[in-house]
Amino acid sequence: MEKRTLGRSDIAVSALGFGCWAIGGEWQGGDGQPLGWGAVDDAESERAILRAIELGVTFFDTADVYGTGHSEEVLGRAVAGRRSEVVIASKWGNLFDAGTRTAGPGPDVTPGYARRALTDTLRRLSTDYLDLYQFHINEGPLDAAAELRDACEEFVAEGLIRAYGWSTDDPERARLFAQGPHCATVQMNCNVLQDAPDMLALCDELNLAAINRGPLAMGVLTGKYASGAALPSGDIRATPPPWLTLFRDGGVAPEWQARFDAVRDILTSGGRTPAQGALAWLWARSPRTVPIPGIRTVAQAEQNAGALRFGPLTAEQMKEIETLLGR
Repeated sequence: MEKRTLGRSDIAVSALGFGCWAIGGEWQGGDGQPLGWGAVDDAESERAILRAIELGVTFFDTADVYGTGHSEEVLGRAVAGRRSEVVIASKWGNLFDAGTRTAGPGPDVTPGYARRALTDTLRRLSTDYLDLYQFHINEGPLDAAAELRDACEEFVAEGLIRAYGWSTDDPERARLFAQGPHCATVQMNCNVLQDAPDMLALCDELNLAAINRGPLAMGVLTGKYASGAALPSGDIRATPPPWLTLFRDGGVAPEWQARFDAVRDILTSGGRTPAQGALAWLWARSPRTVPIPGIRTVAQAEQNAGALRFGPLTAEQMKEIETLLGR
């Protein structure tokens, strides 16, 4: 179970990925709303990436907008000289200003921008190809998406990317992209507290890999914030936007904390940490899942990679979780 294939492609990846949102550092929306996870130490981020590789992690997921390009630059430096050992995924669609580290006024869903964004991503990563390119606009318009799917097929033909997918939680949108022969994945929000049965069923139907963002529910499933631990300034969770319902008033929202508390004992069975148990749930949920927990320290890389040795939860544990959560 330590290896998985990205859908219809021949791209093999580790069952555990490395999410690169946090290593982008601090950036903001046009309204000043933090969009990162607080300040980072780039040297520690690079050490974490290298440690993850040592522990068998080969799949790294970033986006051009994370830190307004900074995440891609850090990842590119870390894997310099080891490009053939890793599988790199990035995303496009969001406008941003790297000079002010500010997200732009809206998305650009034109094929022309997709090509320019890909060129910039390859430059920041210091590579001449991308393994997986993902449309980053969750609810992007279907008519524009059809053109972008065709553009991605052109990128594959030109050797710029190996496969592509859509980061969306909508089955209709994922289905549209999957009409392209080199569409291999859909990236969806999925974790033990927020299951995605319709999206996982679609992945089974269409032979797509399920890249799981939010596998630790943005930190809720680590247990770190159960005691009201303070969130750092510049962290999107400290003053969450409306779509981020997991946190409220500077901490975990009580209703989500209660759900985590209900299943904590199962997640920590056999000596697992809560985070390792959350990853084990995803691996048991579907053979198509590839969770990408956010990592920015060596300690986090080691803890998450440690989940691989425990493997997935048992069928009995999975049933018990469903009962406890009332699903």
